[in-house]
Amino acid sequence: MVLFLYYSIIIILIINFIIEQWLGYLNVTNWSAKLPTELLGIYNEEKYQKSVEYEKTTHRFSVVSQSLSFITILLIFASGGFGWLDGIIRSHINNPIHVTLIYFAVLALFTGILSFPFNWYHTFIIEEKFNFNKTTRRIFFLDQIKSLMITAIIGGAFLYLIAWIYIIAGTLFWLYALIAISLFSLLTLLFYSSIIVPLFNKQTPLADGDLKDAISSFSKNAGFLLENVFVIDGSKRSTRANAYFTGLGAKKRVVLYDTLINELDSNEIIAVLAHEIGHYKKYHVYSGLFLSLMSTAIMLYVFSLVSHNPAFAMVLGSEMPGFHLSLISFGILYSPLSLVVGLGLNYHSRKIEYQADKFSSEVYNGEYLSSALKKLSINNLSNLTPHPAYVFFHYSHPTLLQRIKKIAENK
Repeated sequence: MVLFLYYSIIIILIINFIIEQWLGYLNVTNWSAKLPTELLGIYNEEKYQKSVEYEKTTHRFSVVSQSLSFITILLIFASGGFGWLDGIIRSHINNPIHVTLIYFAVLALFTGILSFPFNWYHTFIIEEKFNFNKTTRRIFFLDQIKSLMITAIIGGAFLYLIAWIYIIAGTLFWLYALIAISLFSLLTLLFYSSIIVPLFNKQTPLADGDLKDAISSFSKNAGFLLENVFVIDGSKRSTRANAYFTGLGAKKRVVLYDTLINELDSNEIIAVLAHEIGHYKKYHVYSGLFLSLMSTAIMLYVFSLVSHNPAFAMVLGSEMPGFHLSLISFGILYSPLSLVVGLGLNYHSRKIEYQADKFSSEVYNGEYLSSALKKLSINNLSNLTPHPAYVFFHYSHPTLLQRIKKIAENK
């Protein structure tokens, strides 16, 4: 059994890496040397060539970072590094929950140290080269420290709870863990924007003026009470623009990046806002949360069936079973099924994006939405001709050309 699991893990790691590199290669080679006919009027030739260069640069970077990650985890696994770390921690600590917390803390620290130079290079070399980066060294380091503290406090407390449930709940672990995860997801949805986001960005209510008046008038006509519209200072880190809808009930709010307000006119902003409202009106927040929790329920149930098998610890080089070791082994072995579930979630996500686009077209104007999407794609140097296989595996949104075509059909 141990030998079977050992080679299964190696094979899965290798196949996952090969598939990812193959998809990346297909995507980056799907560009044509000249501006495609269907992109005329969206990109000019100079901007198109810059987007090609950006895509190729980020692809080369991802190949290097993914290859290093793959080699590292393969070497740690093959050398028994996971079991070695477990043995060191157990030699000093007996409490199984504390062992789990310290084990994952060490792995998180190791991963953070390994990824730090890549994050730095991506931010200050690649993003800087293509005029996206506005992050200062000070902000970058503060972000790293804040993220570490949030992970340690919130992530540590949540991990403690799940490990405790694993120890006391027996065969019902999956059900109690699902309840805990559901409550955590709900709390995150309600309070993320008001508690976590302010630690990184300043959010201010949209100032009085023509834009606020136009948004207020639109929301009344659309039959949607919208009082909480905030502007986030995304420009202190990047020139990229975005907008999102978060929260439920009285906690619901729309957040507009200041870069979005600078790049789009009022009609285009309202069209984007209408798209975000469409997600709420079509209950996409609830359906997305439900599907996510159902996929989590499947994973937890399967995990509860096999996690107590000592082979899951032995395959990592440890003679003593433990929640943390079973979680690592299972996470790798479960990845093929996780991939299938992820494909279904991505399909659903692309489907509801079309529905939100249609809502925006019906309650406002699809042409303004198309115009906004084009501007955002140009400014972000988006890949407008991704390979269909890459879209199928990775895209949670339809491509720009797919969305524009669908919006035109909705007229």
